[in-house]
Amino acid sequence: MDSRQLLVETMSELMWERGYADTSPRDVRERSGVGQGSMYHHFPTKRDLALAALERNVADLLPAASELDGPGSPMACIEAYLMRPRDALKGCKVGRMTQDPQVREDPVLLAPVARAFAQVHVSWVTVLREAVAAGELRADLDPERLAHTLMAVLQGGYVLAIAQQDPGPFDDARAGALDLLRAAAPPAPHRTNNRRNGKP
Repeated sequence: MDSRQLLVETMSELMWERGYADTSPRDVRERSGVGQGSMYHHFPTKRDLALAALERNVADLLPAASELDGPGSPMACIEAYLMRPRDALKGCKVGRMTQDPQVREDPVLLAPVARAFAQVHVSWVTVLREAVAAGELRADLDPERLAHTLMAVLQGGYVLAIAQQDPGPFDDARAGALDLLRAAAPPAPHRTNNRRNGKP
């Protein structure tokens, strides 16, 4: 790993742990072992480095969201995504940045965060529409609203877990969301056996 990559990775980790406001260039240099001259050669300002780190965090988030388009039925993909292992006490790498006032008030730093959530929202809407088309969810449900609800459940679950220093509330929130989705299934005789995209 070259010095630029090491700086970005280190800043990414520190921002996840402490936030942008509480991470200093010195913190990054000390943890990464990269010298001051090299750091400012690659990133003239802390903001430049933070932007690269945010882009990296977004790149980490989006492949996970692509699991919503994985093999199996739409509901199987939804369940796998909701219940996949996460470190609830560390929170979401991207969502955490919305709680940092310096990120929130800087349109340039906030842009990749907003873009990431917009892309995840599209993935959620797509899989929920497919679940409705396959008869796994009722046709009267609004995929757009439901996508926002499910994203809010995950982000809110992180907040509750961190506040209580206990992953239990996060696990309960996502299991509860899954319970509600199952309750929103139409009566069994109306379901179809449609598969999406020819996937088994």
